[in-house]
Amino acid sequence: MKPIIAEPGEAVAERPYSVRWALASLSLSMLLPSLGTSIANVGLPSLARGFDAAFQDVQWIVLAYLLAITTLIVSVGRLGDVTGRRRLLLGGILLFTLASVLCSLAPTLWLMIAARALQGLGAAIMMALTMAFVGAAVLKARTGSAMGLLGTMSAIGTALGPSLGGLLIACFGWPAIFLVNVPLGLTTFVLAYRYLPDDIGARKKDPAGFDAVGTLLLALTLSAYALVMTIGHGRFGLLNLALLLTAVFGAGLFVFTEARIASPLIELPVFRNRVLTASLAMNALVSTVMMATLVVAPFYLSRALGLGEVLVGAVMSIGPVISILSGVPAGRLVDRLDAPFVIAAGLVAMAAGSSALAVLPGIAGYIAGIAMLTSGYQLFQAANNTAVMADVHPDQRGVISGMLNLSRNLGLITGASVMGAVFAYGSAASEIAAAPPEAVHSGMQITFGVAAALIAVALTIAGGAYRRRTKSEGA
Repeated sequence: MKPIIAEPGEAVAERPYSVRWALASLSLSMLLPSLGTSIANVGLPSLARGFDAAFQDVQWIVLAYLLAITTLIVSVGRLGDVTGRRRLLLGGILLFTLASVLCSLAPTLWLMIAARALQGLGAAIMMALTMAFVGAAVLKARTGSAMGLLGTMSAIGTALGPSLGGLLIACFGWPAIFLVNVPLGLTTFVLAYRYLPDDIGARKKDPAGFDAVGTLLLALTLSAYALVMTIGHGRFGLLNLALLLTAVFGAGLFVFTEARIASPLIELPVFRNRVLTASLAMNALVSTVMMATLVVAPFYLSRALGLGEVLVGAVMSIGPVISILSGVPAGRLVDRLDAPFVIAAGLVAMAAGSSALAVLPGIAGYIAGIAMLTSGYQLFQAANNTAVMADVHPDQRGVISGMLNLSRNLGLITGASVMGAVFAYGSAASEIAAAPPEAVHSGMQITFGVAAALIAVALTIAGGAYRRRTKSEGA
């Protein structure tokens, strides 16, 4: 048993706890939300048959979960800062577990969608507060290793979902893909309740200071943006335009409100921190690129390279496996070297991987490119999260963690739409599923050429932010 490590100005309970078991609870708390995303995707055909619904309607089972996470993750992070992160995290774990039961029992599609939205709220709490707890659970010198471990667990959840979901559906039917969360959720709750340090300092704050107006405005703005990027199936129509204008207006109104409220959801002066703003921008760009691999790879491997379904699945599993294997070493490297250096190294590897995917032919070229891209992504994530969270003031950890997760989710949502559109444009085919191999190969080249350019932009942002920080520290 080890004493709690507290940052200056942060009060914590004096009860002892185990760092190892605290990290175990945080690891499970990071695994469950990613598993909740990937395991539901593989169940969509069975759910469509079970509810006798169109595929477009069943897709809302996934979309409701992602929308809940995207729109609420910053707000729940701030709520944890105000009311106490430990008890809110425990509540989020229980909510996720209960919602999983409700999903398995849902008699109609729309009740299923409502339960998935509730499950998404629990996932948002877990994702936002898990990273926020790292600063209170481990020594600052070990933050990188902890962030690498969390990245590995997220990758395991993403990689495990399709295979585990397929097995559960085959053996027990679709309710099992939700019920599997129950024993995992209860185990996570027990470990978190027993071993996570308390945050007395946060509980002494006034909950009435929580910004309900800002929360509502941000949720509506993010919902509008997410819908812009997800409806229309790659076509930008009048509804998309109306939603985009709504998102822009909502963002302006949110900034106007936050600048005038006594206890804002997001304190706008935090954006004067060049490292934070750079980290959020880079996170969104990098996530946009990573989403391109999920959108483009199935078509490229099957249409351009002529692989069957089994081989497509096997080749696509290489990326998640590399993520799992490289997460912890990436975190340890961050602990040994400066985070800005590792961020740059990760981005260079991602740029090389994107370029390789654009120019190298065949399965070997794809595997080489995805190996560089994925390992670079893990380096970037561990270093970027460490650079931001290691020096965050204790009463801002929840909201800053939420903002990091939000920037990642917005990048994924944008990548699914924008990079998919780039691929369709590069292929010059009205129907990608029936496009000739040459057209798909051309789309692949253009898509990852754009991806390499986005990583170059991220590298420029990193260089500018950390160069200015070095000059200010030297002065």
